[in-house]
Amino acid sequence: MKLTSTMQKNTLVIELKGKIMGGPESTVFHDRLKEAISQGQKKVVIDLGGVEWMNSSGLGLLISGFTTLRNAGGEMKLARATDKIESLLVITKLNSVFETHSSVDEAVSSFN
Repeated sequence: MKLTSTMQKNTLVIELKGKIMGGPESTVFHDRLKEAISQGQKKVVIDLGGVEWMNSSGLGLLISGFTTLRNAGGEMKLARATDKIESLLVITKLNSVFETHSSVDEAVSSFN
């Protein structure tokens, strides 16, 4: 998994690429979220457009990130989920937990 982050209209956009399988790389993700929260950043969009594959640990990574932000008074939304990830969210009923958008711009705009 590769992770890059940018700011867009006062919203942190974290772009994930590759295979999301939890493990040591999840620490990088959580550290980035904690850093954002400590800086007062409460709006986060996770861009999943470059994700090739995700297992249950990857879903756990998203859930724990969502919970961490929610507990800090923030919000996390998903953008550009591939068909595979979208069906994974439906099967696990996480589509009722995560707000998903077809583009990063749409997700960022939805905060306002």
